[in-house]
Amino acid sequence: MATIRKRGSSWQAQVRRQGSSPISKSFTTKADALLWARETERSIDRAELPVTIKDLQRITVADLLARYEAEVTAKKRGADRERYKLRVIRSHPLASLSLAKLTAAAVARYRDDRLKVVQGATVRRELAILQHCFEVARKEWGTPLPTNPVHGITLPEPSRARDQRLEPEAGQKLHAAIGSVHAWYLRPLMELAIETGMRRGELLSLQWCHVSLHKRTAHLPITKNGHARTVALTPKAIEILKALPQTDGRVLPVSGNAVRLAWERLRKRAGVSGLRFHDLRHEAVSRLFEAGLSIPEVALMSGHRDTRMLMRYTHLRPEALAEKLAKVNTAV
Repeated sequence: MATIRKRGSSWQAQVRRQGSSPISKSFTTKADALLWARETERSIDRAELPVTIKDLQRITVADLLARYEAEVTAKKRGADRERYKLRVIRSHPLASLSLAKLTAAAVARYRDDRLKVVQGATVRRELAILQHCFEVARKEWGTPLPTNPVHGITLPEPSRARDQRLEPEAGQKLHAAIGSVHAWYLRPLMELAIETGMRRGELLSLQWCHVSLHKRTAHLPITKNGHARTVALTPKAIEILKALPQTDGRVLPVSGNAVRLAWERLRKRAGVSGLRFHDLRHEAVSRLFEAGLSIPEVALMSGHRDTRMLMRYTHLRPEALAEKLAKVNTAV
């Protein structure tokens, strides 16, 4: 609320708004002071007033990141992963900068420093968090940040899509290397990933109550993209599920961290260090296409809602295509 008071022969108007420094101006008439005060309040509310250095000096990037983590990250399904990225950003000198010293050049230095350590795709994801944090701060928190500095830099080139599949030799090595009784879950986890195309997190959260061996389906109420889906089970997938003990509500009652560590040990023993668990999803999608399923049918299994993304997961073997063409020619 504006304050109007008489000072000598003039009228002084003072406007206060939370998040902005007080602004004062004197006028010869009270009517002019009231008019200016109303217009100034509207300008502050629309974030149209220029920002002073003092406004920017009292807030750091770390302050914004802390509030973003508490109010935005906490509501996301991937909150734990994003919290890790936020810790990485806060460990960089960029986080200690006040908004008065925050520039596109400072963000570019962060980009360049991180590119010395991690791949461009990782840096792009971290910069996406920074960009969103600054946008939320500007538009919703009333933070006096005139522009979004991430918009002023060039993002790293996106990484090339992986085209790795589970080659027969690598698959044999993995199965041969599974010998620890402590990681009993690795074999069924790997086999189900290939048979269903489910992500690791989806398999680890799968509940027995959502599995129907009679209908030959597995329902996933919560997925990465937020859309529930029901996956058709192959005969081999049903065989694997039937062999698992039902001692818990979850089909595979194991933590994600335990799987990560066991997978790393398995890769090392098998000598396939370049293979990622997520590559098994690429293998599954590719096999579904090679089996003759259509794009909508494969998308129903994998959960992809964008055909372009589905194609990034598809790596058909030329020899399989050659065999298919040979059969067509023979039939003709």
